[in-house]
Order: sequence, then structure tokens, then C-alpha cells
Amino acid sequence: MTQPTNLTELLRQAAASAPGHAALVAPGGSTTYAELDAAVDAAAHAFVGLGLGPGERVAVHLPNARAFVVAYLGAVRAGCVAVPLNPLATADELQDLLADCGAAAVVTRTDGAGRIAGLRGALPELTHVLVDGEPPRARDGEPPLPRSATVDWAELLRSAPTGAHAAGSAGEDLAALVYTAGTSGRPRAAMLSHRALLANLEQCSAIEPPVVGPDEVVLIVLPLFHIYGLNTGLGMVLRHAATAVLLERFDPVETLQAVAQHEVTVLLGAPPIFVAWSLLPAVAESLTSVRLALSGAAPIPAVAHRRLLEATGHVVFEGYGLTETAPVLTSTLLSEVARPSSIGRPLPGVELQLRDERGEEVDVDDPGEIVVRGANLFSGYWPDGSGGPDADGWWATGDIAVADEAGELHLVDRLRELILVSGFNVYPREIEERLLRHPAIAQAAVIGIPHPYTGQAVRALVVPTATGPTADELTPEDVVAWCAAALARFKCPTSVQFVDELPQGPLDKVSKGRLRALYGAVTS
Repeated sequence: MTQPTNLTELLRQAAASAPGHAALVAPGGSTTYAELDAAVDAAAHAFVGLGLGPGERVAVHLPNARAFVVAYLGAVRAGCVAVPLNPLATADELQDLLADCGAAAVVTRTDGAGRIAGLRGALPELTHVLVDGEPPRARDGEPPLPRSATVDWAELLRSAPTGAHAAGSAGEDLAALVYTAGTSGRPRAAMLSHRALLANLEQCSAIEPPVVGPDEVVLIVLPLFHIYGLNTGLGMVLRHAATAVLLERFDPVETLQAVAQHEVTVLLGAPPIFVAWSLLPAVAESLTSVRLALSGAAPIPAVAHRRLLEATGHVVFEGYGLTETAPVLTSTLLSEVARPSSIGRPLPGVELQLRDERGEEVDVDDPGEIVVRGANLFSGYWPDGSGGPDADGWWATGDIAVADEAGELHLVDRLRELILVSGFNVYPREIEERLLRHPAIAQAAVIGIPHPYTGQAVRALVVPTATGPTADELTPEDVVAWCAAALARFKCPTSVQFVDELPQGPLDKVSKGRLRALYGAVTS
């Protein structure tokens, strides 16, 4: 098999070797590899027919469905740069992300098109809104949307030229921009090349025994706009010509039913998924077809590990990675014994060191920052490549770990102020900026607190204004609602505490360390 240099060559090879094999099982039915390859060709032709050239950004604002896969791979095959976006993002968040990446086109559903249509004036580079579904209707009292504002995505694919479309990019060319955590401020887009995405798939495929094979049925309920679902999930399925079962949302009971119905053999999940399953009496019966269970994005609570092992006999193997590393760096699949407290060992082809503040490697059992090197590393942050690997190819993750005498890695803490909610990165500053726009809030700070299901939750510490029209009446519910109007649900505070003042550190900066000491515990 020829080593691919374009991500979509994985699909081409799978369609050639197993044309009738099911590639996707999704709402609406099953899609074979031959059918998926033809649909991706049509999408690539359609994007080029719209005048979208190599390097132009195409946003994919869709849930886990066949349309996402076709749009994502079609954009990549056309030589464009795919930009997966959270389908639940608010209008404010969409505007920021579409403006930041300079998207020329977006593929979305009807509700998303309605939100985006109202933003067109603020997004001069966005020339095409492609709608998977009925075109949006204008709201009451608004003028009708112009027909030129949207294009029927399904009709565009039907009218596209047939036949193979040659890959329009390869190697170091960008395949995707995937939004992730900056160390502060708003999300930043990691620039992921074909080389990086393909390299991580080869690194994961070098694990013995194999993680995925051609006869596997892989559950992908993890969102495809997240690098874990996108590359470790969809990418590995394509790499091995396996079958992906796509689910648009996670419901514990319905997802277990889907696992049993489709005889899923490989589970890809995040801690909240496994915690929820561990509490259901039907979990053992539902997982009888499962060969391997994998978790990432955050540590699984030890109690959930134990419940699942006792109920099903399955050890849930854990891994560690980041969007910037495409994403997997370590896995307990490589450990002699998979322990809940461990993130395992580095994948083949990944170099990993733990360094102190002087840049020197630390001793066994001493904490150090995880610094990595490998072909799977990103090309820096959009648009200028800043923050990428150094001249020697090393990149500092910002995470602290220790290595024990057996060589097992144990994640200790986040070096920076990031909050992880169900494996999703939450930026305190973004929430704080929203809080400070409220007329009754004088100061605000956001910290992460432990949560049994999501790993962490968001707590807002709020200093009300001394005077004001709503200061005396401000409630925690008001604060949460204020955030929910502009932020995705996982970013919103789950608890709000009113305080008289925020502790200050040097240069009058709020001391997050003192805040965590004072308010970082779970309260009833």
C-alpha cells in the first residue's frame, strides 16, 4: 500500500480495497466506502466549482453525521483547509471563529444558517453558506433572506461533476484548523498539516496488539469537531477501512442500545461517558460485543474504572494528548498494567521529556513539564505559525507530569489556568470578559472545581457593583443566564459565588492560586 501524503488518500485506498464494506453507520442509514469516496469526490468538485482554491478555509458546522464526513473530507481533497466548528456554538462565538479563520465557506444545518445569515455583514470573507437541509426562514418581522444568502448543499452535490478528484494538497500543506486552548484569552486554531494528522494515525497503528482493524465497528459519539473524535476516531477508521457508528449526541441509555444493536467492538469515549455507563445496570449486557474501551481528554475517576471492571470485565485504557499533537501522545495500552492513575507511555515515534523550569530533564518521581517531539506536531497557531515547535522540533505542552520507576507517566496538573470540562478546554478569561459586561458586576474571576462526572466544572466568583439598577437584585441564576446567552453550555458556570473582593497579587492582578485555595473546593 502506497504511503499516503493527503489525508483523503486513506479513503481512496479503503474504497479500492473494500468498496462494499460499510464505512459509516449514521442516522439515515449505512454508507459503503465506494459510496463515501464518490460523495467526497462530489464535494471536492463542488468546492472547486464555487471558486474555492487551495488553502482557503471551509468551516464545517455540523454534528456527527454523514454530511460532516463528506464536507470535511471533500474540503481537504479539494485542497482547502477544513475548519470543524462546534454545531452548538452561539452566534457570538460563530462570528468570532469565522472571522478569525477567514472562512470563505461554511457548511451548516438550517438552524446554523439562520444564525450565520445575520452575521454576514460582519464576515466579508464568507461568500458561501451551504445548507444541509431546508433553507432558513426569516424570523417574524425580519425581511426574507435573499436567495443568494444560502445554497442547498445536497443539490450542490447532486449537480457536481462525477469522477475522481485529484488531491489538491499534501504533506506540509494544512489539512485542518482545529480550535483549542490558548494559554489565555480566546480560542486559537492549531494548524494541522496532512503530515501531522497522518503521522499520529501511524503512531497509533504501531501499538501492539492493534487498536483498530478492518473488521472493527467503532463508536464515535465524541464530537467530530474535537480532534479526538476527528482523527483518533474518524481518521483511524479510514486508516484501517473499519466501520464508524456515528451518534449526534450522548445519551447513556440510547448509546448503550446503539452499541448492542450495531455490535460495536471498539469504544472511544471521554470520562463523562464511562462514568454515566458505569451507573447503568444494563452496561454488562450491552457491552458484550466490545473488545476494547479507550478514554481520553481527561482522567477517569477511579471509582468508575472499578465499577466498569467489576460489571463488564473491561479495563478502560486511557491516553493523553492535545489538539496540537493530532492528538495522542501516550497510552496505557503500552503499559504493563493499565492503572487508573496513569496516562501510560509515549507512542512509538513520539519523543517525550519531563523538564524543569531551567529546561533540564527531571529525576524519577519529580514533576516536570511535558515536552514532546514527533512528526505528529502541529505547525503553530493560526495565522502566522506562532507558538509551534522550537528549532529542534520540541514543543512544551504546558502540562506537568511525573514518571515513576517503571516509566509510567502520571499527569499532575495544568501549568496554566485552563479548565477541562468533559475534556473540552474552557478559558477563564473568555467567561470573565462576558461577566464583566453585565451592568451589575464590578469584578469577576473564574476557576475550575472538581466535578465527579465532568472532571472539572466552572465556578464564577463575582463582586457586584456598589450601586446600580440591578446590583441589589442580582442572583446566581441571573449570572448563569447572562453567560448562557453568549457562551456554549459547557463554558457556563455551574456555581456562582458572590464575594466582597478578589485577592490581588503582584501588579494588581487577581491571584488565581489564592482563589483556588479559598473557593476551589466542592460545596453543597
